[in-house]
Amino acid sequence: MNVAPLALVSFDAADHHAALGSVLTGLGYTPRVLSSAQICTGVMDGWPRAVVFLLGGPRSRREQVLSALDCARALPSLALVVGGDSGWDRDLLAQCGDCAQWPCGPAELGFRLGRLCAPAAPAPPLASDPELARTLEELNLVGRAPAFLAAMADLRRLVRCDAPVLIMGETGTGKELAARAVHYLGARSAGPFVPVNCGALPDHLVENELFGHERGAYTDAKSSALGAIGEAAGGTLFLDEVEALSPKAQSALLRFLQDREYRPLGARQARRADTRVVAASNADLRALGERREFRSDLYFRLDILRVTLPPLRTRGADIEVLAAHFADLYARQYGLPRRSLEPRCLPLLRDYPWPGNVRELENLVHREVLLADGPRLFLRPGAGADAAPAEPDSGNFADAKARAIASFERAYLTRLMQESKGNVSQAARLADKERRALGKLLKKYAITPPRTD
Repeated sequence: MNVAPLALVSFDAADHHAALGSVLTGLGYTPRVLSSAQICTGVMDGWPRAVVFLLGGPRSRREQVLSALDCARALPSLALVVGGDSGWDRDLLAQCGDCAQWPCGPAELGFRLGRLCAPAAPAPPLASDPELARTLEELNLVGRAPAFLAAMADLRRLVRCDAPVLIMGETGTGKELAARAVHYLGARSAGPFVPVNCGALPDHLVENELFGHERGAYTDAKSSALGAIGEAAGGTLFLDEVEALSPKAQSALLRFLQDREYRPLGARQARRADTRVVAASNADLRALGERREFRSDLYFRLDILRVTLPPLRTRGADIEVLAAHFADLYARQYGLPRRSLEPRCLPLLRDYPWPGNVRELENLVHREVLLADGPRLFLRPGAGADAAPAEPDSGNFADAKARAIASFERAYLTRLMQESKGNVSQAARLADKERRALGKLLKKYAITPPRTD
């Protein structure tokens, strides 16, 4: 049951009072219209539970709005910008709990207000749902740590609806696996799951990849193509590294999220697609919005439901659980005998910071399963694929050269990412290398630099 009542404060948007009030009432809230003077003079002290600000556009009284926001800072607040005027977003970010475009649907408004006003009820443990636990394990989402179980509980709650999802977490924490779980555990499981790595798309091809094209739209367009949004119709579109989208692509994606319509290149009419959007990022999109490096209005559209995946270094005993899981997985995949972990390596696994997170651990176990001779796996975290064998000078010239190149690449990339403070685009410019190629090298060596923001 929703908490009520709500205060509704309007600036140059009286024409929208009735429509907004009707939606709020339908959601179980009791809206009460207050003036900005009542907010600023403290008349509402002790009442209500939250404040909804309805901003009528660029002619709104800017200083008066910001003053009211400042006075209401002790209460959860939601700013609804009529027509989506993005000029307000940066000022609202600092003082408002959330911001969205008005009009918006009851489902979105309900999720935003529910997130502001009432903590979600705790979900039952995964152990009480064996089928769910089995599905997550099939997706390599394995663990018992409290931080991991909390993230999985969040994931289980959000599969019940169809709103956009934002998955946050460091590189290698399993964001695509979580996106697949959102898809396969929800009502769209029979539809397609279409992943798109935004960081690997050249700027001039982003719109073509997302929205498709008509025949003859450009010189080489000899036939029509659906694009990722069209391919994901009835299913889920997963946008990995969404922060890498160009400003033009961000604008086009925002329009699709607002009205579910998009226009393929060369098309005369817009098309509709019933597609759920799940985005992922290891960057602070809110901070990027404040620095004008990512559209704030797009961030608010994506951040209706959120799952944050914990880094492996915070998951304690899950490191051993995951290592054993991957050892069994790859032994079955290659038809090899099952091997247990060497007890002597366990302290090394626990003490290692795992900069590449679960992906780094999986790659390490994968390699050792293929190379091990005995019944036990001795995992040496941090050694990497370029680690020299017990006799570093042995072997032929080609092997020694390959190890030297791998060692140089790892050291160079680590230093490069430290200098760029984790910004892959900036690192690509410093290295004079195409971003997609640099990204492949980073994944090859499971390098995830510490972020400074």
